[in-house]
Amino acid sequence: MKHLKARGCEILARNYRALRGEIDIIVRDGEFTVFVEVKTRRNLKFGLPQAAVTLQKQRQISKVALAYLQAQNLLDAPCRFDVIAIHLSPQLELLKLEQIESAFAFQAGNRF
Repeated sequence: MKHLKARGCEILARNYRALRGEIDIIVRDGEFTVFVEVKTRRNLKFGLPQAAVTLQKQRQISKVALAYLQAQNLLDAPCRFDVIAIHLSPQLELLKLEQIESAFAFQAGNRF
């Protein structure tokens, strides 16, 4: 959250839940409503953190984002989906934090 605030983002919601899904953080970044998925890894045994945002996860996030936009009457507002990938040492020290803007596009579909 410090990272997003330092970038000038306004925090709108944390752990937003709807439709049996959750979005980690929702922020306003200029004109954009940004839906942020945070993924953390202590090692790369299972791949990069951002690789955990699968197509199925993207669809679920998109579904919840649409519910948020409808609830806030923001359907015409520009939005994007970012991923924050966090790499920690085995001692839980921050090694790297990477924000991937527009990491994926809205994913429509009924397969959740």
